[in-house]
Amino acid sequence: MSVNKRLENAIDKYGDIIFRICLLTLKNHADAEDAVQETFIIYFRKSIDFENSEHEKAWLISVAMNKCRDILRFNKRHRTEPEDVLLFLADKSDKNTDILEALVEVPEKFRIVLTLHYIEGYKINEIAQIIGKSPSAVKMRLSKGRELLREIYTRSY
Repeated sequence: MSVNKRLENAIDKYGDIIFRICLLTLKNHADAEDAVQETFIIYFRKSIDFENSEHEKAWLISVAMNKCRDILRFNKRHRTEPEDVLLFLADKSDKNTDILEALVEVPEKFRIVLTLHYIEGYKINEIAQIIGKSPSAVKMRLSKGRELLREIYTRSY
């Protein structure tokens, strides 16, 4: 398979999940698009042979999360107004909009674990591998993240 076709297949297959993760992490549509583009540029340049599609997906998520961290560090030094992230994640009539709004308020290290587990359906061991933490650390972050999400949700909604 040609490199261009491989890239096109990866974008079709994983582009949406990478974008959602970046959008939830960065809370800004333009920055999320940048992170996704940079992720796939790295994918194109590296041309790695993956064991399977799950390995490929986990690698892309890891690269995207690193790009998001880079953007967050830059934005911390150069403040901007965040966009309404939820316009791109959920329809206004969706009953889960309030939960997504609360999720955006959760600190990043908990938000990414909650997103991967509850929205994207990853198991604890898979998340541990993706974020480079132990399964027990992932369980702790899920527990603390749920607690923070509950607090934010009940306080705001």
